[in-house]
Amino acid sequence: MVEEVYIVDFLRSAFSRSRPKQPEKDVFNKIDMPAVAAMLVKEMINRTGIDPKEIGDIITGCTMQMKENWLYGGRVIPLLAELPVEVPAQGTERVCNSGTSAMHQCAMEIMLGYSEITIACGIEHMTHLPMQMDLNPHLGVSPTLMSRPDLIQKYDLMTAMSMGFTAEKLFEVYKDEIGWTKRDLDEWGVRSHKLAAKALKEGWFRNGEGYPTKREGEILPVEVEQADGSKKVIDSDQSIRPDTTLDQVEKLPPAFKPGGVITAGNSSPLNAGATAIMLMSKKKMREYGLEPMAKIVSIGWAAIDPSIMGASPVPASLKALKHAGLEVKDIDYWEINEAFSVVPIFAIKKLGLDPDRVNVKGGAIAIGHPLAASGPRVTGTLARILAVEEARYGCATLCGAGGQGGATIIENVNI
Repeated sequence: MVEEVYIVDFLRSAFSRSRPKQPEKDVFNKIDMPAVAAMLVKEMINRTGIDPKEIGDIITGCTMQMKENWLYGGRVIPLLAELPVEVPAQGTERVCNSGTSAMHQCAMEIMLGYSEITIACGIEHMTHLPMQMDLNPHLGVSPTLMSRPDLIQKYDLMTAMSMGFTAEKLFEVYKDEIGWTKRDLDEWGVRSHKLAAKALKEGWFRNGEGYPTKREGEILPVEVEQADGSKKVIDSDQSIRPDTTLDQVEKLPPAFKPGGVITAGNSSPLNAGATAIMLMSKKKMREYGLEPMAKIVSIGWAAIDPSIMGASPVPASLKALKHAGLEVKDIDYWEINEAFSVVPIFAIKKLGLDPDRVNVKGGAIAIGHPLAASGPRVTGTLARILAVEEARYGCATLCGAGGQGGATIIENVNI
């Protein structure tokens, strides 16, 4: 018998604006993200009142597992959180879906009866360790793979190795079928900032305003030393630009190739941040008297042509829907990670979604996309949206480098 899995808590840091060439401008420059993830874990344990000895696993997703992000088999997080030494951990990596995969593994442990409480984290510090070879000397690609011209050509790896180029190619490949224009991409970018700015102004991320229970907001304020030696509490996402206009965005130059359509205005920025999500079996949740945020109904993952990686949320979502016995029309709200505008727009067109049900609190173009941290972020944010809107089903989905997508379908069981 498969055990039911419930999300009982979700917490994240604010997402900073990463500056690899000007690290002093990143408000998180003087802190590493494993330390922030440990803060999140400690706070969730305090909020839920669980006995940490009952945690069956802490799984952390991270794309750039090197230098300060080396997870030491995942044990960095529980050691920093000063948890009982018996609490096991691991690290996992599926590029942008790393945090999603950590969450999926945590869910499967509970489904199969191996754990009753698990915590999934996602971390990334793109000022210190960006996913760009020209900015990260510690990043490399298999020399064997890159010495195979047949494979380079077959999989168009020269495109696939640059996420911006994959977005450009996705736009071109589906230009006639979808009929999209650069303006469509720019308008979505502006939409993201406007919706996120509205949510920020209303206190939705920080204070839990509008949430139907006494549950706190999703951002844990973090005090960090700044370049001038002062201390500053960071409690809001640093990339949201409330005054963004379409005129401004349309004037931005192509970011990746001359004459291209992908710009800084319709792409996610570089960010640093950490997320954590706590899962429980129904039995354990009832033992602690906790109210679920949502139930995990189904998970899905898929692989496609890596040179158009932004299309991957579609097959991943369809796989999750099929496993759950649901259809697209059954999903009330969607969170589709905005690595680029082309990603949600492509999914909206291919799946026949109502845009007004997608990323209703803004998306990664404004909020930020610290790679592995994004999977738990979109899932936790979606759970809160379902509660506020008194809606039943939601799907959170991401694309990822290498052409792999991940999806999580959740249900609001409190209506």
